[in-house]
Amino acid sequence: MILVDLEAVTMTRPGRPLFTDLSLTVSSGDRIGIVGLNGCGKSTLLSVLTAEQEPESGVVRRGRGVRIASLPQRPVLPAGTVLAAVEATAEQAWEAAAVLDHLGMSPLLGADTSRLSGGQAKRVALARALVAESDLLVLDEPTNHLDIDAIAWLEERLETYRGGLVMVTHDRHVLDRVTTKVLELDRGRGYIHDGGYDAYLEGRAEREDQAASNEATRRNLAKKELAWLRRGAPARTSKPKARIEAATSIVESRAEPAARSGIPDLWFGTPRLGDKVVELEGVSFSHGGDPASGTPLFTGVDLALDPRERLGLVGPNGVGKSTLLDLIAGRRQPLAGTVEYGSTVRIGYYDQVGVTLDPTQRVRDAVTGGHRLPDWQDAALLESFWFDADAQWAPIELLSGGERRRLQLLLVLAAKPNVLLLDEPTNDLDIDTLRVLEEFLDDWPGALIVVSHDRAFLERTVADVMVMDGHSRPGRRAGGYARWEDERRANRVKGRASSTPSRPAKPSTPAPARGGRARPADAPRSASTLRHLMKEADKAITRLTRRREALEAELAEKASTAAHTELSELGAQLATVNAELAAAEESWLALAEEAEAGSTGR
Repeated sequence: MILVDLEAVTMTRPGRPLFTDLSLTVSSGDRIGIVGLNGCGKSTLLSVLTAEQEPESGVVRRGRGVRIASLPQRPVLPAGTVLAAVEATAEQAWEAAAVLDHLGMSPLLGADTSRLSGGQAKRVALARALVAESDLLVLDEPTNHLDIDAIAWLEERLETYRGGLVMVTHDRHVLDRVTTKVLELDRGRGYIHDGGYDAYLEGRAEREDQAASNEATRRNLAKKELAWLRRGAPARTSKPKARIEAATSIVESRAEPAARSGIPDLWFGTPRLGDKVVELEGVSFSHGGDPASGTPLFTGVDLALDPRERLGLVGPNGVGKSTLLDLIAGRRQPLAGTVEYGSTVRIGYYDQVGVTLDPTQRVRDAVTGGHRLPDWQDAALLESFWFDADAQWAPIELLSGGERRRLQLLLVLAAKPNVLLLDEPTNDLDIDTLRVLEEFLDDWPGALIVVSHDRAFLERTVADVMVMDGHSRPGRRAGGYARWEDERRANRVKGRASSTPSRPAKPSTPAPARGGRARPADAPRSASTLRHLMKEADKAITRLTRRREALEAELAEKASTAAHTELSELGAQLATVNAELAAAEESWLALAEEAEAGSTGR
């Protein structure tokens, strides 16, 4: 059954088109994820699907009697209690309460909707959409403001939904698990990829490779055309001037650049950190500022940041992760304990609100302060965050919500911090921005603490996690998000209620890292040393994996043409690389076990 059919739909915003001649059919059972750069028109497309906006041109057909439930980017809730805002009938009351519980809103069932924060209102609006009887579910960034467990529950809920589903999301795990098609919006055009996130990446890479090949062919043909036009008999004096100019223009022109070109090394000029970065000792906090005012949010937090720290703060909503970042940034003072800073520390804080932006100010003036012309570093930073020449002159009020968040992140990095605090950085940023930010952080020479519920982002950026569950004392877990999640899964299988990680036995003689000498069991290494060695081992694994892939590709290419001696040499190189890769992987595992044993005091 066709639910909605869009034919040759066009939408624009002041200064440029969003998408042109876009056609899309949504049928029962479809699971469509929409991806694209901030400001490309994803939310606008959803509003056309739900009839909140009419297209500027094109046709929209909807099935007769099709019921649509939606979650907009900025929902508006009806007056009344949270529970009343979700339930439409008395029969839906139990389901509304159950869904709100899964989304972490049970303590606020009787709260007035006008007193909710933006994140809380988004969760209530999501519950409202999920509970409503519908044939088509349209969701705009449904995982924003959800914790990891709520996202996992939402995935299961969406998998069982029988109608059509269209959603905008930056969550790569959700795309892979839930969607069967991905619609990519790229510079005014739409591309359908059958499959999840992997299929989207593969299809996009193939398209860009094809575009590069077509451009090379086009330029070669133009060169031949130009050469032919410039030679020939002297008597031929009537060669068409227009053809010569056209061929010359093609040869001298550039191909359309890729959507994203990556971030260069923009950390040059970042002040180096000394041995002391930020140290927390016995830190406790209560919102009332008095132990008698209620249960403290957390107590006894000890944390000493390494100069190359890569730490994620994980746990459910409301346990104090953002508050802990505020304490580290100096925005709040602890109820008990101390927070000390090294003399070279310069903190950059990208919080959930962001710096206040003047809507009438141009983008480039926000970066320079409006008191000077942009220098080459300003220009590089703007272009690296995909504010091209036209966008730099645009007033901020014309930017989409995602583009404003990208500008706020740019302003934090422009201050050259050496300690970076990121609070839910994946909210409202597109997938491409997240991927390039991850690459930027790979080699960034400072300390990083991240609060995030985005599993892919945590997997890419942090080496350890600090678990905050609202019950036990916050503690560091070595091995990053994936290791912590594996331990939680194992505990659930065993029927445990707690998320305390299992403690693997420490090997008496751990494998050496990168060919180093084995260490005796009675010579423990510090946590910072182990994290550094794990990072180095991880880099070795990445390097060796790339080398193996290159050798395998070369062998496949030369299998039928190269001499036997050359193939034998390549085979020997591949065997050596495979052995080195296996050793590096074993080294990383041994270091992770040693770090885990050290963190538990064993």
